[in-house]
Amino acid sequence: MSEPDHTAVRVALWRALHVLADPPPHALADEIGLQLADPGPDWRSRPDMDRDFTRRFRAGIALRSRFVEDLVRERGVSQYVLLGAGLDTFAQREPELGVRVFEIDQPGTQEWKRARLAELGLPAPYRFVPVDFESGEQWPERLAANGFELEKPAVVASTGVSMYLTREANAATLRALAGFAPGTVVAMTFQMPEEYLDEPDRAARAAAMKGAKAAGTPFVSFFAPDEMLDFARECGFQDARHVSAAELNKRYLSGRSDGLETSGEEFLVATVS
Repeated sequence: MSEPDHTAVRVALWRALHVLADPPPHALADEIGLQLADPGPDWRSRPDMDRDFTRRFRAGIALRSRFVEDLVRERGVSQYVLLGAGLDTFAQREPELGVRVFEIDQPGTQEWKRARLAELGLPAPYRFVPVDFESGEQWPERLAANGFELEKPAVVASTGVSMYLTREANAATLRALAGFAPGTVVAMTFQMPEEYLDEPDRAARAAAMKGAKAAGTPFVSFFAPDEMLDFARECGFQDARHVSAAELNKRYLSGRSDGLETSGEEFLVATVS
């Protein structure tokens, strides 16, 4: 059987670690990804699961999922597309919403995930759409072939993906999304250049980049907020806004006694006019 992407597994474990290591209230309660990953009883002793070291990372992972899932609820759309879905579990956690979920990712990770869901007896109420973004493949056509209704609006999430893609691949993705139905909302995370980061974020970024490079998936694209907004407009979006990590902290983590904060990733939220 194929293996899942190592980054996808790490993200799933960090979502679970937010529940297990941080006191409530939790921004996102997701331990299903932990069941899928099945990392063994000693998984929390892994260096990349250290409670203190991963604090800002796991907060960021939880908050970015919560933010996008809130968009799905708020917009009331019937279609939700995840680009680079990994071991996301929205479809298992929120079946009562009746949203049709389309997961786009590398074929190997999807094959593995499909098998694990079957092994665990978990529902898979969505469509798998295998795509390699760097290949130039016309993935909207693949999406439509799998039942996506291009004439209806959707929420499209691309979290933790843009930094691994070239500028050209990111532009191709945004241009394709700008052609979706009016009312479609795109939520894409991006990493800012180092000079925009404070010292704690710089240290976290250095650690993340070291791990990504070692895994064979180096960070290659960075955007300043204004640059990302201009980039989105150049790719066809008239309505684009920046949602900062500071805004996510205020929205979801204010009032906590433990000072938990996210860092690193910012959001582009662009709406098709």
